[in-house]
Amino acid sequence: MDMRDIAKLAGVSSATVSRVINGSNLVRPETVERVRKVIEEVKFFPNTSATTLKYGRSGTYGLIIPDITNPFFPEFLKCFESIVVENDHEMLMATTDLHSGHMQQTIRRMLVRRVDGVALLASEIETEPFESLVHNRVPLVTMDRGHIANGLSDVAINNKSGMDQAMLHLKELGHKKIGYIGGSAGLTISEHRVEAFVRALKRVDLVPHPEFMRHGNYRVTGGMAAMTELLSLKDRPTAVLTANDVTAVGAMRVILKMGLTIPRDISIIGFDDIELSDIVHPPLTTLRLNRYDLAKTFYDALQHFKADSRTYGKRHVVKTNLVIRESTGPARKRTATGSSAI
Repeated sequence: MDMRDIAKLAGVSSATVSRVINGSNLVRPETVERVRKVIEEVKFFPNTSATTLKYGRSGTYGLIIPDITNPFFPEFLKCFESIVVENDHEMLMATTDLHSGHMQQTIRRMLVRRVDGVALLASEIETEPFESLVHNRVPLVTMDRGHIANGLSDVAINNKSGMDQAMLHLKELGHKKIGYIGGSAGLTISEHRVEAFVRALKRVDLVPHPEFMRHGNYRVTGGMAAMTELLSLKDRPTAVLTANDVTAVGAMRVILKMGLTIPRDISIIGFDDIELSDIVHPPLTTLRLNRYDLAKTFYDALQHFKADSRTYGKRHVVKTNLVIRESTGPARKRTATGSSAI
């Protein structure tokens, strides 16, 4: 069965059926309803390849994420797909697996499928893969990279709002020696978060301690390794903020393994507010980056290029805010020997 059969059953022309399928506003509402009813009754699925060839648009958005094992990204993926499908679009997802060499292959997949735009949440991308997208007039929306141009928008994460709340919370609890476990060295998003951490400390009149700052890898292993180093210090921090919740989970694992308690001996704050953060023990205080808001912002940013793929891009911002749970508590004074005072 093809569009001619649908047109015959609905009593309209094939052109009208085509317009209904492609969301044209040139068809009367009652006609749209009649055609869609026939399509649903006969379970007709249009040939999207033919539509792409005719109109130059596939109705598909590409999504590139760095690490499917990080719970943040499946949670984002669920929200983004829901929004895309609700708006009669499709989604093509790919992952770089934190490997920059996979990016070129991933971009090629997107171009072969003729996606209408790409949402890129991977920060390790180099300049070269952009060239293929630009050459083929495929709009791109990046996360926290800070660049906009024709066909290029960026979604910035407002670390300041959440970081300021976190530092004020720790200061009110009596913490002065605050550490930080960041993300992978060299990534733009990692640099933005550590800079926001240092600035937030200074805004509440606390002194940054470089010896309390470590790189991680956005994974449990990075959190474990960095926290092991911090706990080996003779004068260690009383609270630690991490670049994401998965890193915080790794840090918490080491703290408990060494016979210390959270938050009595050391307070921990994560970043993202993944579902797991409210399940771990103790429940994790964290900076919430709302997944639905982030997904909707990416979708709206892609839609900005719907009329013209070379439209000049925009900078979008998504806020963070502190969610206080049980992993933060009053700072304990330390004795001259380095042990915690009761």
